[in-house]
Amino acid sequence: MTVRATAAAIAVLAIAAWSSLATAQEVSSSHKIIHVKDPSAAELQQDLSDAQDAVQRKDFAAAAAAYQKYIAIKPDEPTVHYDLGFAYSELGRAADSRAEFQKAIALDPKMSAAYLGLGLSFLDNDPSSAVAPFTKLVELEPQEGRSHYFLGLALERTGKSAEAISCYQEAIKIDPKNSDAHFALGRVLLASRRPADAEPEFRAAQSVDPNNPDAVLGLSESLEAQGKLAEASDELAKYLVAKPDDAEARLHHATLLVKLQKYDDALAELERVAPSGQESLAALKLRAEIFFATKKFALAIAPLQKAAALAPNDPNLPALLGHAYFESQDYPHAVDELILALQKNPQATDVLSELTAAEYLNKNYGATLHGLELLEKRQPLTAGNWFIRASCYDKLGYAPQALDAYQKFLQMNTDLNSDSYFAAASRVRELSREIQEKRK
Repeated sequence: MTVRATAAAIAVLAIAAWSSLATAQEVSSSHKIIHVKDPSAAELQQDLSDAQDAVQRKDFAAAAAAYQKYIAIKPDEPTVHYDLGFAYSELGRAADSRAEFQKAIALDPKMSAAYLGLGLSFLDNDPSSAVAPFTKLVELEPQEGRSHYFLGLALERTGKSAEAISCYQEAIKIDPKNSDAHFALGRVLLASRRPADAEPEFRAAQSVDPNNPDAVLGLSESLEAQGKLAEASDELAKYLVAKPDDAEARLHHATLLVKLQKYDDALAELERVAPSGQESLAALKLRAEIFFATKKFALAIAPLQKAAALAPNDPNLPALLGHAYFESQDYPHAVDELILALQKNPQATDVLSELTAAEYLNKNYGATLHGLELLEKRQPLTAGNWFIRASCYDKLGYAPQALDAYQKFLQMNTDLNSDSYFAAASRVRELSREIQEKRK
């Protein structure tokens, strides 16, 4: 969840960043129109006017062409190089935009907008290269919160979390109402396993910008990481009001509801995740988990079958399906699934134990004895195992072996009031008499 929330937030912040760049571009493009008699100068001024009109229309191809005409005659104006870089960035021509921003910086080393544009051009695909221009931006604009914020973004994406935290904190110190900086700080604190510190930042981001659902999602994640599951569930429910089609978040909400033992609510969320019935593997497993928790094992069979069809190599699904059949007293199908589960994971002792019990209840006494032999090689048999072994020998007519096994059970058994105890004690007397009579 955290990674996905971070990615969503970064997409929003990238849009905000380019919007800031557009604002800077509009300011920097306010070229003073000089009325001159020189036709070439008038033509140059017309090129600038045409370019700015094209930018207002968002016709960046036309704007770039006009700026190129101007630069071909007057290549030494940093502002026009910057403007051309901005137009290229809007056209998706990252390499060309960087080249123009760098030319602008070479001509005017103190043009902060050019450093901002250059940093933003690197931020998505090469954040480490964005650090230097954003660092210079901070030097030029130390009192601008956005400078520290953008440097924090580059550092965060480069994996320098501690430095990013410092940048975001400085941005917030300059502008306490910077919702993006609060959100970014919460995000990096959460990723740094500091959910208690992240929580107030997400709350601050939400307070400044109540319409930011990602801040609500981040708050939910920070609460969950602190073990505040009920509060996390409430916040996630608020997020889903704003983003009802976020299937991943809705599935996670169902997971939280299961942890809170709100099984009916969890099932209702699962219905909203896939109203058409085409559930994901995770949703099917969660649905089965709910039915297991509520002892509705027969209802767990269908989702587990669908899950097994989606993930035929998952060794846990046959084991779960076998257990569902076992608890539903469908022992033949339980045996089939548990055998498959054991084939996929031969070391699963719990599966072998349940398979042995299923074979016994399915009256496959020879197979039960074989299972007990395998089980005994892995762990000491319990009193219950010895009773089953004795019963199998008894039903197969192996009296001496049955007698020894019943006696072993009686030695281990501590419940003198159980049905098994009375049955075993009775059979010991009867088998002892039968064996003595045969010896006469």
